[in-house]
Amino acid sequence: MSIWTHHGKIERNATLLLVLSLVTVSIGGVVEIAPLFYLQNTIEKVDGMRPYTPLELKGRDIYVREGCYLCHSQMIRPMRDEVERYGHFSLAAESMYDHPFQWGSKRTGPDLARVGGKYSNDWHVQHLIAPRSLVPESIMPNYSFLAETPLDYAQIEGHLRANVAVGVPYTEEMIANAKLDLWSQARPDHDRSDVDALQARYGDKATAQVWDGDPSDITEMDAMVAYLQMLGTLVDFSTYDPMASENLR
Repeated sequence: MSIWTHHGKIERNATLLLVLSLVTVSIGGVVEIAPLFYLQNTIEKVDGMRPYTPLELKGRDIYVREGCYLCHSQMIRPMRDEVERYGHFSLAAESMYDHPFQWGSKRTGPDLARVGGKYSNDWHVQHLIAPRSLVPESIMPNYSFLAETPLDYAQIEGHLRANVAVGVPYTEEMIANAKLDLWSQARPDHDRSDVDALQARYGDKATAQVWDGDPSDITEMDAMVAYLQMLGTLVDFSTYDPMASENLR
């Protein structure tokens, strides 16, 4: 009975209630926040993760500009129905170079975290030009203008430097060769040695193709398809061990 009596006193005394609430929240905050000061990194290290290539980065910009994240998430949650439909649940490391991240808050269309390699380049181009020609029930707008709009990458070096400022590990070599790497990834028939240099900087999974099927110019469609085709492809989940020590450091 005395416990309820004291509880009633606390509820009727606004100042006491405020003080005790602050004490409770402070204790909870310390328990949650203090351990973070003793960790070098809160994101597990995962083999295969790398910064976006210049072409992929431009494609991501277009993806954000057109509001694709409003209807498509890039976050597979660790629930059976999601994993069975989309693939392995998303890792924090897969978003470590995203500023801002593309987790999304709703899905009008499917999650795109593992869309890379699921469809051909031609499928993506056609889907972006006329979505209902492939998915009759789709309410996605047409993005045919992407195939007609030359890609503006005049300031790509500055774009990479801006990402360095927020922690993306682009090197001076990557920045100096940004335009060449973008060109090489979109027009591999130009000079194979340039493609080899691109892959030396970004890894073998930085594939070079004529993404939109038209070699006459580098378009926004090239960049968009290059971005979509790399999503979810960097981590080899057949060898990924979440309990391995190198992933927990």
